[in-house]
Amino acid sequence: HQQMNVTEYILLGFGKFGQWQNILFFVFLLIYIAAMIGNVLIVILVVVDQHLHTPMYFFLGNLSCLETCYISNVMPKMMVGLLTEENVISFSGCFVQFFFFGYLMAAECYLLSVMSYDRYLAICKPLHYTTTMNAQMCIQLAVSSWINGLIATLILLGFMLELTYCGPNEIDHYFCDSVPLIKLSCSDTNLVEVMSFVLAFIFTLPPFLLTLTSYIAIITTILKIPSTTGRKKAFSTCSSHLIVVSTFYGAIMIVYMLPKREALRDLNKAFSLLYTVLPPVANPLIYSLRNKEVKHAIGKLFG
Repeated sequence: HQQMNVTEYILLGFGKFGQWQNILFFVFLLIYIAAMIGNVLIVILVVVDQHLHTPMYFFLGNLSCLETCYISNVMPKMMVGLLTEENVISFSGCFVQFFFFGYLMAAECYLLSVMSYDRYLAICKPLHYTTTMNAQMCIQLAVSSWINGLIATLILLGFMLELTYCGPNEIDHYFCDSVPLIKLSCSDTNLVEVMSFVLAFIFTLPPFLLTLTSYIAIITTILKIPSTTGRKKAFSTCSSHLIVVSTFYGAIMIVYMLPKREALRDLNKAFSLLYTVLPPVANPLIYSLRNKEVKHAIGKLFG
């Protein structure tokens, strides 16, 4: 294995914002606390409340569990950097952070598509729903979502660790991501760059298309509902899901598929927030905390 001269990296994060860093810290702190409370609460409710032992809430519990790990992998380190300007991360720490980030993001892509498929069956094929979405099927879908992300990220990590890193060691980002890390290598990175594009393509496009197809079918079915109130209710649920999903995928595609220009760097950081920070906060609100069943379960838990 090649000798690596770099032992640590400096995450530049939001250093350009100087005097705004304290304000950013408090904004991110509030976001982090809200995301943790929302997601942990959903996991607890899904586990303890019998009424929530349905496929939809089973997947939601999985998503909330994933979001808790996902946001905790990136945000605490970023907040420490904003508060203390202590932005150093060790070489191995950086690759561990990249691994968990890539793994959880790929898993989330698949989980979101599984959830949209679940809603598609419930709304478009209600008579087959209970037979298709049985306990075994739910567990298989959840497990395969978690495993899919793992395979892709391990492949990419393997390729990235084969590169030589001999300095510079400044990462112009607020966490260790594949794109800025590959840029800092002193060896030929063409193969890794192609691999990272191909893996991003394989692991985001199929679940994205599945999600999109499910929602198109759902919306088509909803438009055929005779009663206006029935239409409105079903539509409000789906439209909010669709907004979260399209923001998540749109941001990923902008950051990973667009050419890597210097001018786009700060924009990329902003877009990255749309898939690292926004989903963990938005998903609990959109998927569940507005639901009668969840409100009822919260009432029982704290009642």
